[in-house]
Amino acid sequence: MTSTNAELRVAVLGTGKMGGILLQGFLKAGFLKPEQIFATVAHEARAQALSSQLGITVTTDNLEAAQKADVILLGVKPFQIADVVHQIKPALTSGKLLVSFAASVKTRAIEDAAGAEIAVVRAMPNTPSMVGAGIAALCRGRFVRDEQLHIAEQIFATVGRTVVVDEKHMDAVTGLSGSGPAFLYIIIEALAEAGVNVGLPRDIATQLAAQTTYGAAKMVLETGSHPALLKDEVTTPAGCTVDGILELEEGGLRVTLIKAVKRATQRARELANS
Repeated sequence: MTSTNAELRVAVLGTGKMGGILLQGFLKAGFLKPEQIFATVAHEARAQALSSQLGITVTTDNLEAAQKADVILLGVKPFQIADVVHQIKPALTSGKLLVSFAASVKTRAIEDAAGAEIAVVRAMPNTPSMVGAGIAALCRGRFVRDEQLHIAEQIFATVGRTVVVDEKHMDAVTGLSGSGPAFLYIIIEALAEAGVNVGLPRDIATQLAAQTTYGAAKMVLETGSHPALLKDEVTTPAGCTVDGILELEEGGLRVTLIKAVKRATQRARELANS
């Protein structure tokens, strides 16, 4: 595999929502040039439209795109993974890297479909990748070299942050960061509704709620402080915040969020084993 981005060639097979987000991320970040990217979609009209929009090569031929690439991103639906891997078998040499972001599909299943000792990295990104604020958890298959894992990290770093985990933790990642944005949207919505309830205009309340959530998250990430310590910095004795926290604890918010992540994780495990 090539070692510099200037030489790296990447194919995205099945350019749906996440595939499209990554393509735009590559180009916006300058990670790849248009001539280094190859993409596929199911229909010719869509191929022409996407090619015109992004200035890259887009076809309906998975094998052709895979043959041209060093790194092959699998963006198709989970039930389509095995078929696509079979299609591109002639292109799967030992130096290539497969990166799958199909939910619940294990690295071993992709290796078995390839029928070869092929490097496979499994990823679980999330939807805030659309605005460059996503996070992707990566796990490596049996044949992945360190430099290949680093390339996978670079790929997802174009649209946010990355973490590397053991594959046994991927269902938990799905329950936390994969499903988590939906849980947080409910919290933002509730905070905004509360703002309206105490007299704020709805647009102002929504902006205050969203930016406050964003700012609090940024404080955790950039200070490295435990969320409990940051909470205590806001909570003055006998002040407004402590009364609000007591309401949250009485309402069971903490336990409810924990149960939501556990339930989403359980469902991810069920899908993985189905």
